[in-house]
Amino acid sequence: MENRIALALTRLFDRHRIIFWYDAKQELRSDFEGLQLAGVEKIELTNNEFGVKYRILREQPEQKFLLYREGSQPDDLDNWLLDVQLAQGEFRTDQIGLWLAELELGLDFADVVKAHAEFYRAIKRKEALKRLLKPDDTLSMIRLKMLAVCAGSEARIDSVLEHLLAELSDKRDDKIKLIQRCSLDVFFWEQMNRHYGYSSQEPGIQDFCIELFKSCYAMATDGQVQLTSDAIVFLKRWKDSRQFEESFETLSRECANILGIEQDLGKRDLRDLLELDYFRLIDQKIISDLVRAVASRTVSSADVTLWVRQRRQGHWYREFQHLYDAVDYASQFIHALDQANLAMESLSDGIERYTHSWFRIDQLYRKLIYHVRSAGQPSLMVTLTDQIEKLYSNNYLLKVNDRWQSFVDAATRWEAAPIPLQKDFFKRWVQPFLEKDNKVYVIISDAFRYEIGDELLGLIRQEDRYDASLEPVLSMLPSYTQLGMAALLPNQVLTLTDNQTGSVEVDGQSSQGTANRIKLLKRSNSQRATAIKAEELMALNREDCRSLVRDHAVVYIYHNRIDSTGKPVTEDRVFDAVEETLQELIRLIKKLAGANASNLLVTSDHGFLYQNQAIEESDFAQEEAEGHQILFRDRRFVLGKGLKEKASFRKFQSSELGLSGDMEVLLPKSINRLRLKGSSIRFVHGGASLQEVIIPVVRINKKRQSDISTVEVEIIRGA
Repeated sequence: MENRIALALTRLFDRHRIIFWYDAKQELRSDFEGLQLAGVEKIELTNNEFGVKYRILREQPEQKFLLYREGSQPDDLDNWLLDVQLAQGEFRTDQIGLWLAELELGLDFADVVKAHAEFYRAIKRKEALKRLLKPDDTLSMIRLKMLAVCAGSEARIDSVLEHLLAELSDKRDDKIKLIQRCSLDVFFWEQMNRHYGYSSQEPGIQDFCIELFKSCYAMATDGQVQLTSDAIVFLKRWKDSRQFEESFETLSRECANILGIEQDLGKRDLRDLLELDYFRLIDQKIISDLVRAVASRTVSSADVTLWVRQRRQGHWYREFQHLYDAVDYASQFIHALDQANLAMESLSDGIERYTHSWFRIDQLYRKLIYHVRSAGQPSLMVTLTDQIEKLYSNNYLLKVNDRWQSFVDAATRWEAAPIPLQKDFFKRWVQPFLEKDNKVYVIISDAFRYEIGDELLGLIRQEDRYDASLEPVLSMLPSYTQLGMAALLPNQVLTLTDNQTGSVEVDGQSSQGTANRIKLLKRSNSQRATAIKAEELMALNREDCRSLVRDHAVVYIYHNRIDSTGKPVTEDRVFDAVEETLQELIRLIKKLAGANASNLLVTSDHGFLYQNQAIEESDFAQEEAEGHQILFRDRRFVLGKGLKEKASFRKFQSSELGLSGDMEVLLPKSINRLRLKGSSIRFVHGGASLQEVIIPVVRINKKRQSDISTVEVEIIRGA
């Protein structure tokens, strides 16, 4: 007891020079007499008040005094020291007094401590409260801080409420029961009424939660509202909190069932729900209605894009992002196809039109299929997806390539001036850097078709300190890996080898494999050229990567994600592989730039055709390829000698394709496939379709200075 008294008095003397101690029960004289406090004089009050008053105020105005009286405090009229007592401090030895002293609170807080005595019986609660207390706290603020301690929250009513709702979502009630035991429940519900307008004869956290969702939903749908607008402010803060989003989602789902939200949503137009995200069901309703509206063409593409953009701010958007994007891309696809005039007048005109606008249809189809797959809910999108598949295959892919094929059939040489040819790649894009004594780094991504190059261009331009441009190139025919890779090397003569491998010689030397390609590069540029696989480059440490860049004027980097995925067992993932490729190329570009590479080129060996739906019988060539000697056969081309001309095929001599030798090439027309066991059916290349033969060259320059700058912002004020 003596230690507690000494400690309490020490705290009081930190704030007051004079402390009064009334021993009402006359049982603490020994404690007073044995008490020793540094710098404090003890005086017992025994009808000596006037002299004591003179001494403590006049004679020793700086000295600290403990004034003890054995007995209760005199009536105010008989208390000569009342004015001093009111101006200074009082020490009480009952439990309330000790708690006040421990918390360094004055007697004016005695009632609030007494009213919530249960709260102060726990040492941890007292210690937690003391850390929150401030000198200017009011009675209400102290009660709020007591609530915060009980709830384990910050000292704000919204924070207290968030923690209580989190407890409710976990089917627990420890915190709210503690608030009740500490007699803080009346104050809590008063605050709930004051802040949010909540009132009930039997208030409860669950009842409030139901009313919160009900009122906030009603505010946006012209329903009956009980709570104030501050309830919406709270609900938005709660649902956007990373800490409490799980409890919000749990209680949102439970309240949706209680309130019959699904039935109510069935009566509402999606336009009236675009600003709401209180229930997961709202997003499901909006997406479902959007799918039907896009499929029936009752909404514009611009509206769909705007609405999807609005939903990005919603709580559930992350869960439904792929579905929103799928609907958006489907709407854009339909609009782009409706706007497309698929006529052309020549090979070069077809390429010009494709690279100006038509490629976007392939891009939108790819993005749609990717997001439908990623959403994992194909049944929701099945009607719209089937519609897009038919439009893509019949109204676009087949139609545009049938028209393109007429010019392919008429071509006597495989060229489309002024479109650059793939075999001139080194001479046109690489050699100019070397002639100016500059270095250049070439990334060749297998099956990286033109529309993917356009997306890469957009991604690069979003990065700081990068400038980029895109040009189309006409690939070699047949549009397959061995020939495309060979054409990108420095070359004078390209030859299809006279065997069954389908391999290609460059100036009489094999171009198969990285080692042979390094030899061909070095032949054109001494020892300052090399080649490396993308995964090997990414595995280099910082210093080794810098050495690679420093020691070579030309580096070819071979990347293979798309083509390696387009195999029979994985071809359905080819659009996933495109997304992975884009991210991998960005990382490659940044790694090279980080090693001081400033000039980069990204291109491809060939493009590809991909239809996500099952290939129909009509998509296969109606005739079989025949000839004196068939050396190599793929889904989209045949190599051989003495090959027969047939209506289903376009036959080329090597010389017509810019190749040396006497090899002949048969290509099935338009987008038709050849029947071939064990190879991909939906993912194919090698033919002469626009998607296969137009490849990108993305030219990238890493600038020395940032192209991001601060700008002045003007706030336009208005009604």
